[in-house]
Amino acid sequence: MNRRKMKEDERPQKKQVVIVAMTSQLLLDITGPADVFTTADKCLQALGTAHGYDVMIVAPTADKKVISETGLAFSCKLCAMDIHTPIDTLVIAGNDYWEGNETVFEPFYTWLSGINEKNTRRITSVCAGAFSLAKVGLLDGRKATTHWNLSEQLKKHYPRIDVDANAFFIHDGPIYTSAGVSSGIDLALALVEEDFGKDIAIKVARHLVYYLSRPGFQAQFGSLLPLYENSNIGQKLQHWLSDHLQEPVDVGKIAAHFNMSVRNLTRVLQKQTGMPPAKFIEKLRVEKARKLLENTDLSLERIAEQSGLGNLISMRRVFLRHLMTTPSDYRRAFRTSLNTPEIKELLPIKSWDSFN
Repeated sequence: MNRRKMKEDERPQKKQVVIVAMTSQLLLDITGPADVFTTADKCLQALGTAHGYDVMIVAPTADKKVISETGLAFSCKLCAMDIHTPIDTLVIAGNDYWEGNETVFEPFYTWLSGINEKNTRRITSVCAGAFSLAKVGLLDGRKATTHWNLSEQLKKHYPRIDVDANAFFIHDGPIYTSAGVSSGIDLALALVEEDFGKDIAIKVARHLVYYLSRPGFQAQFGSLLPLYENSNIGQKLQHWLSDHLQEPVDVGKIAAHFNMSVRNLTRVLQKQTGMPPAKFIEKLRVEKARKLLENTDLSLERIAEQSGLGNLISMRRVFLRHLMTTPSDYRRAFRTSLNTPEIKELLPIKSWDSFN
């Protein structure tokens, strides 16, 4: 009996991955990391190793039910509060913190506050899951990321966090945070590589038809200028400047249009948008240029002229500063897929002009 027990104890243990499926979120927040770890386990089994991952999806509420934004509802075998054994990798997949129903999640937050380096090797989040980690203090004094559209909220509500809105994922000690949606796949692949090496991670990435290391930064996906209220001078300035970006535009001309002094315009714009006029105008020019790159066949030189960025060299420099990519690389990544010759050949439509 003792010999049998010893042999069982010596069996290689799989790494326990617990994914907390926060409700009302995109399914990919949950299924992306789950598919990566599950596929990695299958790859390892095919190589004849008993090591791998044991993936468990749990609910954050005692009723063990999860409802996604798509309306798909499913039940988990366990809720997070049922887990009292050590965890290798904890994944907080999404968050519906803005729903105002925090009372429902209080038992979960109490459980999460007990998670630490002693009982969990790695603590991770996908997208808005960073807000759950922040709420219980796990991100205090650390560098973290979240979806680009939520980064300002994370900074505002949790000033003790060093928020980086550009990275797809960030590693700070035992804490790993990832950006929006598909970035959870990026992070999960990085964790597989960390655990079992690059070869296994590449096998998983190929199986999922995904990059092992996705090129780019979050800045390429989000808008450089947020939506402002109608009363905000930023909104008024965007509306007026959209018809004048091809022209030489200086602060004096703008101030004159709004019947303001240059000093007062600068003060008000800085207060309401957090930017001086020159920076605001430059970001608006980049926004126009990226739209032209996405939706037209105009040459790069012509786009630089129409957006008021001068010439190709100047536009390239500005794109690298704001989007961390070149105009040509941006066009390849974000050009409408319905306008490529390959798609046109596969999907013959009488008039493709209607899509432009």
